[in-house]
Amino acid sequence: MNQPMVVSVSQLNQYVKSVLQSDHLLNGLMVRGEISNFTRHYKSGHLYFTLKDDNAAIKGVMFRSYAAQLAFSPENGMAVVVSGSVSLYERDGSYQFYVTDMQPDGIGALHLAFEQLKEKLSQEGLFDQMRKRPLPPYPERIGIVTSEGAAALQDMLNILSRRYPVARVVLVPVQVQGNGAAQTIIEGIRLLNRKNACDVMIVGRGGGSIEDLWPFNDEQLARTIAASAIPVVSAVGHETDFTIADFAADLRAPTPSAAAELVAPNLPDLQYYLLELGRKCEELTVGRIAFFQHRLDTAKSRLLAPDHLLNQYVQKLSFLQDAIWKSTCRKLSDAETGLRHLAELLEARSPVKLLERGYSLTAVEGKTVLSVAQVQVGNQMVTRLTDGEVYSTVSGIKEKKQ
Repeated sequence: MNQPMVVSVSQLNQYVKSVLQSDHLLNGLMVRGEISNFTRHYKSGHLYFTLKDDNAAIKGVMFRSYAAQLAFSPENGMAVVVSGSVSLYERDGSYQFYVTDMQPDGIGALHLAFEQLKEKLSQEGLFDQMRKRPLPPYPERIGIVTSEGAAALQDMLNILSRRYPVARVVLVPVQVQGNGAAQTIIEGIRLLNRKNACDVMIVGRGGGSIEDLWPFNDEQLARTIAASAIPVVSAVGHETDFTIADFAADLRAPTPSAAAELVAPNLPDLQYYLLELGRKCEELTVGRIAFFQHRLDTAKSRLLAPDHLLNQYVQKLSFLQDAIWKSTCRKLSDAETGLRHLAELLEARSPVKLLERGYSLTAVEGKTVLSVAQVQVGNQMVTRLTDGEVYSTVSGIKEKKQ
């Protein structure tokens, strides 16, 4: 009879491990279960946990290189689907599952990450309404942190120039999509704060998928927005899109265009307000004078005292009339000064003033020509001068040498 072979514990574990690793059914496996006994090793960054269902459990490990790619934070009690392979930890002889990928079961990883971060920052008070500041009613400088070539930027510039042309726009072009986008947005916000370059800023971009908008769900970006000394309006995507930046900002706008309307007052409305203010001041003055005149007339009709008493009332009335008139004139003068200042700002930016100084505007097919690249031989051109228009045909083009 042959004697059974005697092996060491190490040899046994090595053999069992090789058997498990050679079984292709145990490699590239996907397993559904619930996380328990979860631990993230503070030095290595590896994740250790137990994956269980109602009847069984298996130990699992996810090494740091794979764990760093997770968009969410695993927690005890979370249902997940993991991918990986079965093997043996030789030192302890423990059979376990080596995880290379993990996804929440029944909910997207990005959505879960969004909700986890939102809950975390909300618990810290980062979204409290008490810490949010009102926007300045009449900003002189409006900052915009977005992509320079985006259609959303052009929409905002058009609205600002139409509603409130007296304000200066300070643009900080940044990357708003892809790897590193969140950091460029953070740097743009910090730059405006460091230079105190504006009175209010708009941070955002146009619409896109959840992956496109993901930089605006960055934790550090949310903290930077909350810490900004300059009020921040978040304008990310469409009306139905919500990001962490929206909750951290002082005000959320449903779209970039709406943000431009929120930060800028409408200049014609301001002009109408000043005119109405002047009219009301005049009505108030006339009414007050009429009121005191009526009191004087009443006093005269009832007066039985000598004439010098009547003179005292007349003098008092005259003094009051003079004081009211001076006060009204002062208010009207202030209102006229403000209106004149706004009018001068508008006139200074008028293209007609440029024409009067010898400049001209040239257009082809109704579009203003800014570069020879817009013009072709044979084009019909219209050149506008201060006293009329000149029509011409392009016979040749000469580009400026670089």
